[in-house]
Amino acid sequence: MRALTGNRSWMFALIGSACLVGAAVGMAQKDNSPEFPAVATVNDLSNVFREVSRKAMPAIVAIETVNKTSQVSGEKSLPFGENSPFGDQFKNDPRFKDFFKQFQNQPRRAPRKMGTGSGFVINKSGLIMTNSHVVRGADVVKVILNDGREFTATDIRMDPRSDVAVIKIDAPDLHAIPMGDSSKMEIGDWVLAIGNPFGIGMSVTNGIISAKGRGPGINDREDYLQTDAAINPGNSGGPLLNLRGEVIGINTAISSRSGGYDGVGFAIPVNMARWVSGQLIDHGKVKRAFLGVGIQPISSDLSKSFDIKVGQGAIVTQVMDDSPADAAGLKTGDIILKLAGKDVTGPRNLQGIVEQLVVGKSYVMELLRDGKRINQDISMKEMPKSFSVAKDEKPLEDTKKEKQKTSVNVLKIEVQPITQELAQQLGYSDSVKGVVITAVEPGSAAEEAGLMKGMIIEKIGTTEVSTMDDFNQGLKLSKDKKNVLLLVRNHSGARFVVVPK
Repeated sequence: MRALTGNRSWMFALIGSACLVGAAVGMAQKDNSPEFPAVATVNDLSNVFREVSRKAMPAIVAIETVNKTSQVSGEKSLPFGENSPFGDQFKNDPRFKDFFKQFQNQPRRAPRKMGTGSGFVINKSGLIMTNSHVVRGADVVKVILNDGREFTATDIRMDPRSDVAVIKIDAPDLHAIPMGDSSKMEIGDWVLAIGNPFGIGMSVTNGIISAKGRGPGINDREDYLQTDAAINPGNSGGPLLNLRGEVIGINTAISSRSGGYDGVGFAIPVNMARWVSGQLIDHGKVKRAFLGVGIQPISSDLSKSFDIKVGQGAIVTQVMDDSPADAAGLKTGDIILKLAGKDVTGPRNLQGIVEQLVVGKSYVMELLRDGKRINQDISMKEMPKSFSVAKDEKPLEDTKKEKQKTSVNVLKIEVQPITQELAQQLGYSDSVKGVVITAVEPGSAAEEAGLMKGMIIEKIGTTEVSTMDDFNQGLKLSKDKKNVLLLVRNHSGARFVVVPK
């Protein structure tokens, strides 16, 4: 279980479930009918659930994982020694002294750890898709088919970034489940979840798609479908199906205060999972392309500053050295509108486009730079393993350079130049440029905008900030504007902030 805010926690729902999503009216439609019926009857809907469940069940599997017993270092004792509740009765009795001596040098062993989850057969050759967290760290992965047969996985391939895994068993007479298109799912579509919650056996629940494009912060790569179909511990790795019986997602996590079903579950879209699994099958790992930029969505405030629609494109907040973006000449403040012919509607959408591009191939990127649209060729490289690692925020400590502080009344903050010594003290790299915020007036617009002590201001409007003169010049150029646009950096990365005057 991963705790987030308040009393709510995110818990991987280890269950083999299939969420069937799609409109009941679509299944009630006759093959040659020119129109969908306005409403499906209760019996029609029940028959759809029944038929999809019947066809899906043979392809759903339960997964049990085992970590072999391991020696616990430093723990050697008699079974009825001094730490035993019976120690006083036996330790001084000569009749038992020789008997227990044989156990004296035997280390104590930890019990085997077992986990449960679910999966589904995607190929009759024995390929099964599940979550990476279901099988990660296991010494033995046992697969129990719906007909009761049990097999041990012979090959396990995982991608922790997306939480997708593919395992293989050698078994005859397998039933594979068809794949659907998760991009066609819409909010309100019915879903069915089939899995093994709490290890009680295969069960079916229903609900709807509650939301799309969710990113609760569980994995590096997220674009979850949200559903209210009941998902509980033991369901992770199970398929999410539409009402045609096609997989449109993998059940992965739940939001829960109680540890069980609270009405909010998340599934990996099958379009992402299909691509990841293909990479795992073909290469044994996932080869992702990357741009090498920090990005943020276009908020309402930023849309006014950049004269662009909310949710259109993604704004570049950082360009990494020796990255594809660096080689292509991208700059902070660029807004990426299109890539490889696809519209960009935000960071997660852009990430989804980028990662599936071919490494070594060049693509056209449409940018908005200083109010002008330009096209830029960019050549893809493979994402480094260490990509997307962020440090925790560190507070600013007092320094002896008080005389370098400058009060900036218009923003209600105090700043000072960033020196190499101060950068090291704050945990930034020596190459960081800008001015560091040393104080923010309580209750000010700057505080409400999220400015904090220890942040680095790298840009004001279109003015790059390296010195106090740059900073003051940027303020001067923005004096006639109602808002001041800042590019600020902390240990999680850089982002644009709009501060009202």
